[in-house]
Amino acid sequence: MSASRAFTAFAGKVAKWAGHPLAFATGAAVVAGWAVSGPFFGYSETWQLVINTGTTIVTFLMVFLIQNSQNRDGAAIQAKLDELIRASAAQNRYIGIEHLTEAELDDLRRRCETRAKAERLDDVREAADEAELRAREKAARAASRAAGG
Repeated sequence: MSASRAFTAFAGKVAKWAGHPLAFATGAAVVAGWAVSGPFFGYSETWQLVINTGTTIVTFLMVFLIQNSQNRDGAAIQAKLDELIRASAAQNRYIGIEHLTEAELDDLRRRCETRAKAERLDDVREAADEAELRAREKAARAASRAAGG
């Protein structure tokens, strides 16, 4: 097994375990144990240093493991979305937009929102036109019945 594959497997397992309620309970128990031990150690600087050092090391390492998992999850989701776009009637030009700059993405998002608003407005106008047409037809039928009846 390659080092990359081994790290990926390790990072995935650690990230999954870290998100488990038992991991939180274990962390809370360690902190509680540390807090309870304070009087026995006279709340010394060494006693404080133990928890500070331990939590700093765990946090430092977890950042890299969780980031690795998130990077893989994000890449997998992006690949799935790209395939859905490619295989559907959606516009293929959106494939790969995750590589755009923040400003380019903001501009694209604004343009999409503008198009969506315009489409909603068109839908509202079309619904209003249909309602007006149905009302006129209904009025014409009523007038025809009144004239003939």
